[in-house]
Amino acid sequence: MQFDGILFFPLTPFGENGAVNEEALAAHVASGVAHGAGGVFAACGTGEIHALSAVEHAAVVRRSVEVVDGAVPVVAGAGGSVGTAIEQARAARELGADAILLLPPYLVSAPQRGLVAYVRAVAAAVEIPIIVYQRGTMVLSPESAAALAALPQVVGIKDGVGDLGLMQQIVLAVRAVRGEDFTFFNGLPTAELTAAAYTGIGVPLYSSAAFAFVPEVADAFYKAFHTCDPLAGRLLAEFYDPLVRLRDRSPGYAVALVKAGARSRGVEVGPVRAPFVDLTSAEEAELASLIEAGLSLAGKG
Repeated sequence: MQFDGILFFPLTPFGENGAVNEEALAAHVASGVAHGAGGVFAACGTGEIHALSAVEHAAVVRRSVEVVDGAVPVVAGAGGSVGTAIEQARAARELGADAILLLPPYLVSAPQRGLVAYVRAVAAAVEIPIIVYQRGTMVLSPESAAALAALPQVVGIKDGVGDLGLMQQIVLAVRAVRGEDFTFFNGLPTAELTAAAYTGIGVPLYSSAAFAFVPEVADAFYKAFHTCDPLAGRLLAEFYDPLVRLRDRSPGYAVALVKAGARSRGVEVGPVRAPFVDLTSAEEAELASLIEAGLSLAGKG
């Protein structure tokens, strides 16, 4: 599976009645594709998969696949218990998703052989390509990563841990098994801040939370970074670094901040679902100032 460009993780919009707003979702996904997303990851962490029912999860995946219409790969979230992960993976396959992003099992810790067994169980039950999301309760050793890479269905690893030493070992171990036929990407909440470091260990792809609400800024950084334009450094210092500081004030702000940013730009995404909480009005004002500064730097203000 080939990705080219920024990886887009759409939000899941909720309407005034609390239900998934499919029309707003369609517009949001279409906007991301129009701005050049290299892949669409529907109903994943930024899409609040933890808060979606099975019916809602299927609706988000179905609508995303319809809107993208083959323009770029669509990857659907799946995770939780083995049974839930298999059900979500089967639904994603039937709805036309190109792959799943397999999130960690919830609440429980497990030894390495248990983590490998978790991925193998999903792979054995559903014929769909799998990208393993390394974070939380699923942190792989290089040996476990290599064992998973030996499974033809496992096509990639998304890293949300940020341990560059471990990730370098994983890249080396997996490349020894699969060569270049495997996708790695930086999936930290604000990946632009570590793009240079991950590129240095052979992981140039990254997902961008900012792309979901300021695609103009995310695109400006992407182009500047890849052409060694000093603008990349200015965006890091004046937009991304303060954005991360605001995001880190409360658990769940990795999603709530993105939703607040999208709302401030007229996207009807609604609030986050419990147990997440929305930003305070003062924090929303801070975010609005940051967005204005980022757009100005990107020449879009």
